[in-house]
Amino acid sequence: MLNWIDIRGGSGVVADMLPKSSYATEASLASVRAIIKDVRERGDVALAEYTERFDKVTVASLAVEPDQIAAAAERVRASSLDVHEAIAVSVANVEAYHRHQIPVNVSHVSPGLRIEELHRPVSRAGCYVPGGRAVYPSTVIMTAVPAKVAGVKEIALVVPPDSDGSVPDVTLAAAYASGVHEVYAVGGAQAVAALAYGTDTIPSVDVIVGPGNIWVASAQREVAGVVGVPSAFAGPSEVVVVADDTANPTFVAADMILQSEHGPDGLAWMVTWDERIAKSVEREIERLASSAKRRSEIMSTLQTNGYIVLCADVEQAVEVVNSVAPEHLEIMVANTESVLRGVRNAGAVFCGSWAPASLGDYVAGPNHVLPTNGSARFASALGVRDFYKSMHVVHVESEGMQALAPHVVALATAEGLTAHADSVRLRLAEID
Repeated sequence: MLNWIDIRGGSGVVADMLPKSSYATEASLASVRAIIKDVRERGDVALAEYTERFDKVTVASLAVEPDQIAAAAERVRASSLDVHEAIAVSVANVEAYHRHQIPVNVSHVSPGLRIEELHRPVSRAGCYVPGGRAVYPSTVIMTAVPAKVAGVKEIALVVPPDSDGSVPDVTLAAAYASGVHEVYAVGGAQAVAALAYGTDTIPSVDVIVGPGNIWVASAQREVAGVVGVPSAFAGPSEVVVVADDTANPTFVAADMILQSEHGPDGLAWMVTWDERIAKSVEREIERLASSAKRRSEIMSTLQTNGYIVLCADVEQAVEVVNSVAPEHLEIMVANTESVLRGVRNAGAVFCGSWAPASLGDYVAGPNHVLPTNGSARFASALGVRDFYKSMHVVHVESEGMQALAPHVVALATAEGLTAHADSVRLRLAEID
């Protein structure tokens, strides 16, 4: 079921001994660009056609009315108090954690000069939530709550419609609890285009966040610059588990499977320097996957991107982790710090046998919208900062002008920009 890679006797760069990402980003770009162009030109009509083509459903109205959202939340509360309470706990924990991320305005003062850095939230945010294979109320919470914490005035949610053309009640219940202002039953690259450029029904936004399949993630990259898009590539799900002989094979197997059930294009790796634990984990994966409800999705991921990597030691295992730069990293070893201290590239790290990534997916508090496809090398989890922009404010008195003007004149003259130099010379003359 799993692919084995033994790099214990290898020499040279570890990354060169590992398989490369199979994401078909280039193959999807032409289609994505065509969809974006079509939505820009034909708006809601194009959205309806793409929904019929890709989701196999005709949607009566793209917009879900506020009273429908509230009614769905009430139905969830009445039918499943456990789910209602879980949504409340998740919202509370995510909000509490993200409040610590609110940036503080800073000020720098020198003689005659005061510089402020002010942070302002964007006015309007678009949250993308996947659908189709599953429903993701947790992603509603992870995308909308940080926007609410940041003070975004208008939060719009797009989500692919269900087979009957509606948005699932549990998704709407999460939207209601998270402070979402608008919900639209549309998904895919076409939804990203609508958020970026606007249609008659869906007003454009300032920032787009949220994970999706390869087409959704590629579409977000395509519209970056028209709207704000976090630098992370939030695509198909990934996990790397580093384990030694003290790890529970069932726990390792279960956690590789839990990320694999998201479906194709994901990644599930085990990295170890103990061959016996690797064989035990493979047996457990076969046992657990055989009866899993989403077996086809799990098998698709594991057969294509499921790997066991045998390393010489802890140091080589850490090199593998940093080369992959996984979305989720789990460390199940006797000495967690021996691995963690060398980790530079990972979206989120879960330490110990009692910390499955699923806790982070739902209720721990940190965000589960994480960098994938190697983008953890330079990007971070979604957070409050993604809904802010900063601006600096410069206050100058005559004392500051006198101290800095000669340097402005010197640099402006060197660049041949005499008007720049004159702008301070004129002021110096007034001071004199």
